[in-house]
Order: sequence, then structure tokens, then C-alpha cells
Amino acid sequence: MVKPATTMHPDLPALAAKTAKVLSRVSEYVVTQPAELRVLREMSDAEISEFAKSHGWRVIRRLGGKQIEFYNDASQRAL
Repeated sequence: MVKPATTMHPDLPALAAKTAKVLSRVSEYVVTQPAELRVLREMSDAEISEFAKSHGWRVIRRLGGKQIEFYNDASQRAL
């Protein structure tokens, strides 16, 4: 079950803002900062997927979850 946003990590809004800012300029954002990775590692795969979907992004975990990438999800955008 996915936790409501109010019970998620307190740094998640800052990560969302940074991701949105980067994705407004480029097509992908690879999370590399240890503090940001720590926030995401505390979340389940379902929670990360829901977080991304709620912002209109896709998320891909690579290297066994050690690298997390966000992309704008074209299927979520209005035409």
C-alpha cells in the first residue's frame, strides 16, 4: 500500500521541486546526490512509481536500484 504524501519523507517535496526544475530544461534527471538517493531508497518501488506518476514523470531504476532516473511521461501530458 502506498503511504499518503503527508507521511512520506520530509525531503520529498524538495526532491520533487528539483526534479521538476531539471525536467523543465532537459529530458531526463538522473538522481546522483547521496541525500536524494537516500530519500528514494527509503521508499518502496510502488511509492516511487506513484510519486513519479503524480508529477507526470516516468521512473526507471538501473543497476539494481543504485541509479534512479526520472523522465517526463508524454502519455501523462495534455495535448
